[in-house]
Amino acid sequence: MQEHHLVIPKTARYFSSGELNSHTKEIWVICHGYAQLANFFLRKFDLLNAPHRYLVAPEGLHRFYQEGSAGRVVASWMTKEDRLNDIQDYVNFLDLLSESLLQQAPDAKIYVFGFSQGCATVSRWISLGKTRCEALILYAGVFPPDMNFDVSKEALSNTKVILANGDEDEFLSEKDWKLQSEELNNKGIRHELVRFNGKHAIYPEALNKILKAVF
Repeated sequence: MQEHHLVIPKTARYFSSGELNSHTKEIWVICHGYAQLANFFLRKFDLLNAPHRYLVAPEGLHRFYQEGSAGRVVASWMTKEDRLNDIQDYVNFLDLLSESLLQQAPDAKIYVFGFSQGCATVSRWISLGKTRCEALILYAGVFPPDMNFDVSKEALSNTKVILANGDEDEFLSEKDWKLQSEELNNKGIRHELVRFNGKHAIYPEALNKILKAVF
């Protein structure tokens, strides 16, 4: 048996909040976690809405039923199966999305936010893709274990890296969070830690802390 691959056109979905035009100063690309949908996820970021800011939530290219063969549909960015092609697909998607948005708002700056599984997604995208951002925010997650910091260091050199985590996060312990910070220090990657009260979820108070850290 031989394995083959075929590159095909595919329609990707994203949701937005705000008005995109020549006066837009900030474009926030917000990537959801595992088993979420972008439209529901984006609603958690209403606090970020501002006249100069455009929020966009791309959706993972893999949709599935959360429970068996019926019910709620959710999305994922990738699985362990054929992972390298899945990674390249979402890197291409996010690059194309950002490029199309910047054509409509050429003076805008890109800010990137990843939640949970979305942290690995945005980390790989900024490392492997063409897009450069003002800030890379990893919320309730860290860089993926296969991250090549020797390659990504240049892409991150002019980017404000922020690691945000709740003190009751069920999936990311404070120990692992701080180990990630130590690794970044060892690699010479400047970053800031944002700690908030809460679990593995989006909180308005945490978003306010992140805004202060970014600006």
